[in-house]
Amino acid sequence: MFDTGVNLLDPRFDIDAVLSESLTHHVDHILLISSNIEESQQAVDLQKQYQDHPLTLRLTAGVHPHHADHASDAGWQILNELLASESVSAVGECGLDFNRNFSTPRNQIAAFDAQLQIAAQHNKGVYLHEREAFEQQKSMLLPMASKLPFMVTHCFTGNTAQLRAYLDIGCYIGITGWICDDKRGADLQEAVKQLPLSKLLLETDSPYLFPKTLRPRAKQNTPKNLHAIAEKVAELKQLPIQQIYEAAYTNACHLFNT
Repeated sequence: MFDTGVNLLDPRFDIDAVLSESLTHHVDHILLISSNIEESQQAVDLQKQYQDHPLTLRLTAGVHPHHADHASDAGWQILNELLASESVSAVGECGLDFNRNFSTPRNQIAAFDAQLQIAAQHNKGVYLHEREAFEQQKSMLLPMASKLPFMVTHCFTGNTAQLRAYLDIGCYIGITGWICDDKRGADLQEAVKQLPLSKLLLETDSPYLFPKTLRPRAKQNTPKNLHAIAEKVAELKQLPIQQIYEAAYTNACHLFNT
């Protein structure tokens, strides 16, 4: 399995333990997602440290909308330099979050636009975050879609109409443990029934979004729980679990250069 969304630099993680545990549970690839320039630099350093590890690490590098207020020209220069690393597969986590507005919408839009342009210049995909900003985000992606090698809608939690709109512009869709929440994830559960396997990615978004179908409940989520997401997708799509595993793994390896 390929977990396409892990906040591996979260201080709650013992990285050695997480990687070892992941392999034991058949997760042999992880996409380490970054949220700011400093974390992106740390991610590149970490990948070098573990480059001989039996588990393959791939990375994103970029500025999450929560950190857009702190974006700077100097930061964009560093990002340009980081994207020269083959281990960095996408720019992100980037996008818009008008739910919490930890950064101003104006600065979020500017930072997102800058990262779309940088991604196109380096022929890198984008790894997208979006909360309560669907129309604005879609309008910014539309003119860039043909200039980017791929787009991933990370931790998609929307409805069927939003899913179709993202699919129409070519996005891959990251499904997390949100789908295991029958109450909060009801719209997503309906939407996933319409998601083509050719656009499916599986991610835990660890240490967040522990799947509610698992017992006992742990304090934090880890990549070993990726199977619970696959199982729920298989149940909703009424397909064999192996078909879900194979499709998601193939898609992830294709996108993230493994």
